[in-house]
Amino acid sequence: MKKIEAIIRPSKLKDVQLGLRDAGIPCNTVIPVKGAGLQKTYTERYRGTEQSMIMKTRIMIICVVSDDNLETCLDVILDNASEGLVGDGKIFVYHVEDAIRIRTRTRGIEAIK
Repeated sequence: MKKIEAIIRPSKLKDVQLGLRDAGIPCNTVIPVKGAGLQKTYTERYRGTEQSMIMKTRIMIICVVSDDNLETCLDVILDNASEGLVGDGKIFVYHVEDAIRIRTRTRGIEAIK
């Protein structure tokens, strides 16, 4: 099993979620995040004064998938989240040792189906 963490633009969330659902990967967790990457700072007007902002608002999507669905999930995220611009985001892939469904105590790959 693999855990995928994708940090994307908020405007791309719906496209990515619909793509994942259509690909048979409906389970995901979404977390609003702020962070700084390679893009430059920008200015924002707050209470009448301009302030230099470093942190950008992004969305983190977390999916745990079987090894068979890994490439499908990555392709869906890449196809739906990219605008071809700096700041499109990043994807991180981790190995998952085990998963347990709390209600039934089912373990392993069956727990994420």
